[in-house]
Amino acid sequence: MPSPLLNAGLRHPMRFADGRANPSMVHLNRVIDHPNIRIGDFTYANDFDPPEDWAARLVPYLYPGAPERLEIGRYGQIAHGVRIITASANHPAGGLTTYPFAIFDPASLALLKEALTDLPDTVIGHDVWIGHGALILPGVRLGHGVIVGAGAVVAGDVPDYAVVAGNPARILRMRFPPEVIARLLALAWWDWPQERLAERLPALMAGDLEAAAR
Repeated sequence: MPSPLLNAGLRHPMRFADGRANPSMVHLNRVIDHPNIRIGDFTYANDFDPPEDWAARLVPYLYPGAPERLEIGRYGQIAHGVRIITASANHPAGGLTTYPFAIFDPASLALLKEALTDLPDTVIGHDVWIGHGALILPGVRLGHGVIVGAGAVVAGDVPDYAVVAGNPARILRMRFPPEVIARLLALAWWDWPQERLAERLPALMAGDLEAAAR
């Protein structure tokens, strides 16, 4: 039986042919320690200008203790330039001005907090591929197996196994028929142990659902 494929504990999961680690690619849950962010194993990001602070690069407006959270599933793939804009980035628009006076005056912060309660979480499912330069807007939910095209601006929820692109992003197609999607969701291969994943990898890569499900 093949050996396990991946090591979730690695900071840099990819190696070049000469054995050197690729410094541009990281397992995100090995480089982000943030109380408002939860990321599943094997989800990676790639950035050609690797930052010191991956949370600030990827999710620039989410601060510790904010009302909302970001959740990303396992086996996610996040390309260079992706930004996830969470709900705290919004300026309250219910008053007569959107100017954030309170952030410049600590004594007035209570006014801002009152307007920023019950903010929606941003949730990204398992096995989601977010392409180069895509922008994920506040409160979006991306289903499992979604593909987000390069440069897309995703402002609304995306169903499992949809391919979206454009600004605003729209569904171009579904990756599989409904009955296949239902079987994939029931299969939940992203929860398999590495040994089983390694054994079934040829079937997964070939699109052989029957063999993968055996």
